[in-house]
Amino acid sequence: MPQVLGGVFEHYSWQVAGGYTFIRFYELPSITQDLNGFNFSMVYYVKDWFGLDGEFAAAFGSQAGFPAHYLFGGGGPRFRWSAPRGLEVWGHGLVGHTHFTPQTAAGNQDAFAYEVGGGVDINAHHQRWAYRIEADMIGSHYFGTYQFSPKVSAGLVFKF
Repeated sequence: MPQVLGGVFEHYSWQVAGGYTFIRFYELPSITQDLNGFNFSMVYYVKDWFGLDGEFAAAFGSQAGFPAHYLFGGGGPRFRWSAPRGLEVWGHGLVGHTHFTPQTAAGNQDAFAYEVGGGVDINAHHQRWAYRIEADMIGSHYFGTYQFSPKVSAGLVFKF
């Protein structure tokens, strides 16, 4: 009977990632906030190239001497491509919710939001771990105006 070789490397369906996040929140046309914090994400790959992604990000700073924080949580599809030399390039589109404090006279603290972007995972020497670099744009609608806020993240990925 002939024997079949399925593959040399294991494929993991789940990924959990966490790390540092920087968000430049465009609160109003003349007011911006530079916020530092963390992010956490989890992905389940239904197929080798398509997954279901969930993400949470929290970033902190100050506004007029008061503590400020920005929270985002969302979910959506993720698409990936395994590039040469242990690189994994991916893109995602998430839909979710944001919360911003402190409360201002300009409007509500909560808003519908979406996140579009992508990144690259650089596989470490151990196949289950990778380094992640990510760049996204978070769109939201606070205070009667639209915000398009860039988000940059770096962290670690664990595959299982």
